[in-house]
Amino acid sequence: MPLYKTFTPNSQTTVKIWKITESYDDLMRPISLKPESLERVLGMKSEIHQRGFLSVRHLLAEFGYTDIDLFYDANGKPHLKDGKYISITHSLTFSAIIVSEHEVGIDIEMQREKIKIIAHKFVDYEFDYLNKSAEDYIKKLTVIWGIKESLYKLFATPGMLFREHFLVVPFMLEDGETIAWIDYEHKKYRYNTYFLEFEDFTCAYVTT
Repeated sequence: MPLYKTFTPNSQTTVKIWKITESYDDLMRPISLKPESLERVLGMKSEIHQRGFLSVRHLLAEFGYTDIDLFYDANGKPHLKDGKYISITHSLTFSAIIVSEHEVGIDIEMQREKIKIIAHKFVDYEFDYLNKSAEDYIKKLTVIWGIKESLYKLFATPGMLFREHFLVVPFMLEDGETIAWIDYEHKKYRYNTYFLEFEDFTCAYVTT
């Protein structure tokens, strides 16, 4: 089973990453899905999305959970029935889950050239310290996107915008961590954020 990586950022938080190498049938065979999950996966037009969805259920099993233990609220935020906090992500050939005693968010993104084209949609303050001609520009943009996506998943509030409401403090790639802020409706929230790279992908996660 391709459990790619497991690590514990702190004593109350665990991250598990899955490398999706199996076929749809191999992923589907050993797991049990509740009716709404089965309907959802069968309705997906892309096999990549189907495999991502199913790999997440395998990750749940690695934590000792089943599909029945997972549910979503009206804003699409996942929850566990035992009250622990969870965040989920999948991108192409990788998926990941973070489970914690505290609120968390996680995201995986592939490092791609096209992120430079859409940077203006999610970057504002960060342009002050980014060097567009630097070799690590794409990697840093991917980290910023991943952190902001993780913050959005953690906060799960409609109306929040990456560019206007999220701010990532300057960082070095080798540090693997930085600070991020949410500035929303006259309130400011500070978060510890972390990131790592593997096989041209970036995983970012946020803890409270």
